[in-house]
Amino acid sequence: MKKNIHPDYHEVTVVMTDGTRYQTRTTWGKAGDELKLDIDPTTHPAWTGGSSRLVDSGGRVGRFNKKFGNFGL
Repeated sequence: MKKNIHPDYHEVTVVMTDGTRYQTRTTWGKAGDELKLDIDPTTHPAWTGGSSRLVDSGGRVGRFNKKFGNFGL
């Protein structure tokens, strides 16, 4: 295996939408960083059966509706 060509593999803390935290290893970010999730398996309709509400933390849904709200088929 070649030296110094692979990214740093370290531990980060993942923070779920309900505040649950767990440690995992990844190449994302830096050692000790926190990865805060907007959508995770506890809130995403694909895993909850579709009965969950959509979390719009960045206003993306509002911008989409404003842009395409009057688009009729």
